[in-house]
Amino acid sequence: MAQVEIYTRPGCPFCVRAKALLDRKGAAYTEIDITGDPDLRTQMIRRADKRRTVPQIFIHGEGIGGCDELYALDSRGELDDLLTGRHERAV
Repeated sequence: MAQVEIYTRPGCPFCVRAKALLDRKGAAYTEIDITGDPDLRTQMIRRADKRRTVPQIFIHGEGIGGCDELYALDSRGELDDLLTGRHERAV
């Protein structure tokens, strides 16, 4: 199974939607709450190519973007392969 990390903050509806999709897919993930932790927020921004919004989602260490990008991967049929390691995402 894939290593999935998701940077979040409480009350973020996009974070809730992204986690719900990952839950439906049966994907285990590490949630990183950046609330009140400027070091974690800085880490997220650095890893996410300066994107500042949450969620920021990483699969196998690669930033895939936020909630919209996660759902787009799913609608194209690419998310399952990423989560099972059967597909390398084109750069």
